[in-house]
Amino acid sequence: MAISNIENKDGQVRVYDENSECVGRMPNTRVEVAGFTSDFFVTVEGGWIRTYDQECERLGSMSAIGVTVRSVSGGNFTILDRGDVKTLDRRCKEARKRG
Repeated sequence: MAISNIENKDGQVRVYDENSECVGRMPNTRVEVAGFTSDFFVTVEGGWIRTYDQECERLGSMSAIGVTVRSVSGGNFTILDRGDVKTLDRRCKEARKRG
């Protein structure tokens, strides 16, 4: 099962698979979807950046203070953290850093 689309509407974040079936949902309380790949997605929720799998189970979490999500691709996502570009895995663990 792979994520093909995410909708943020009617008070819910809804995750759809390649057959356009809703496979996961969670309440939308100040949730902004920053991006997604075929197997995880990244949100900004208040002061937190969080990652979830296709069934909306949380994979990782980190502070969003001073941090901007730049892109989500493959098994990683990229952030800008106080001038440093960092690549993190789906569990919010740092994979690479560029200053």
